Amino acid sequence: MFDVVVVGGGPSGATAAEDLARSGQKVAMIDRDGRVKPCGGAIPPRLIEDFLIPDSQIVARINTARMISPTQRQVDIPIENGFVGMVDRKDFDPFLRDRAARAGVQCFTGTYLRIERDVDKTSVIYRDKATGETCALKTKLVIGADGARSRVAQSNVPGGDKIPYVIAYHEIIEAPAPNASYDPLRCDVIYDGAISPDFYGWVFPHGKSASVGMGTGVEGIDLKKATADLRVASGLEGCKTIRREGAPIPLRPMDRWDNGRDVVLAGDAAGVVAPSSGEGIYYAMLGGRVAATAASACLASGRVKDLRLARKLFMSEHKSVFKVLGAMQNAYYRNDDRRERFVSLCHDVDVQKLTFEAYMNKRLIKARPLAHLKIGLKNLAHLTRLVSAEHT
Repeated sequence: MFDVVVVGGGPSGATAAEDLARSGQKVAMIDRDGRVKPCGGAIPPRLIEDFLIPDSQIVARINTARMISPTQRQVDIPIENGFVGMVDRKDFDPFLRDRAARAGVQCFTGTYLRIERDVDKTSVIYRDKATGETCALKTKLVIGADGARSRVAQSNVPGGDKIPYVIAYHEIIEAPAPNASYDPLRCDVIYDGAISPDFYGWVFPHGKSASVGMGTGVEGIDLKKATADLRVASGLEGCKTIRREGAPIPLRPMDRWDNGRDVVLAGDAAGVVAPSSGEGIYYAMLGGRVAATAASACLASGRVKDLRLARKLFMSEHKSVFKVLGAMQNAYYRNDDRRERFVSLCHDVDVQKLTFEAYMNKRLIKARPLAHLKIGLKNLAHLTRLVSAEHT
């Protein structure tokens, strides 16, 4: 009998499992293994500090973000007093799983099938990858960390089958030598309807490699062609392709993360990817941590209502950030005229500083009210066309 079975061994599941094992719980983790999620790989300094990520996992340290508009307007935003760390999910996820195993987590490789219950126990049923046999793990609680379109969520948590999402696709390529269009210390974010009609494209350096991709929620878009076009536009069409990956990315946190009995969700399964930016690693790992906290509280008290703590703890700190980012995405990602205005707004030094202060620290910065007022007025002016998109 396990105290907790974690379904999914990505950043969220591995973090939840490790935290629980270090707190003395008997934990199992089931992961499919071999799957690499498409991800730009950006992590803020707060994640590196909070989750003790070693330098060996940081494949690049980014000091500039370049915003590119539909008309090819370019705005370089320096990252002051810090950097954006880059990881390669091919290596980062196994590192987190191995660390969880060293903490005492029992790891199983296979495919989650379902949860079965009777009067006195809950069992997680999975198919073992090596043998093909159907196996059962008896447990008191289950953490569903099996990604967007989570099978745990779909069959156990209200609303788990209705999470809106975009599809992300990227290609990992061999990085070229630094040149006029590619800087190994700069992330490029491309706001262009020709690449993505409702999200954005990206070129993120990973040291010896780079992630080039895009996301969209619009049906019928050829993601591979859009990425090929992005590579041409970025001068990367001649670079060797190492691997290709695609997956759904949720658009908003679920209204409920538990079933009021024995299941709580974490990470993409709970919908915790930041609107507008699509950033997910930090929020996934934090989601795993609060799910572990909720599970520990439930095991200690015997009160299933303590599973609600996961969502409560997460949203108490990040609800405002998600609300602001969601409003920004709704306002500026609608069409190319809006995207042009958004990139124009990014010329503003106060916008640049507050944006990256919020990114690095994972909270809204309230120390400079006059700057916020100025940004609000400029934002309103752009949306109401009181200024032209060419104004900087």
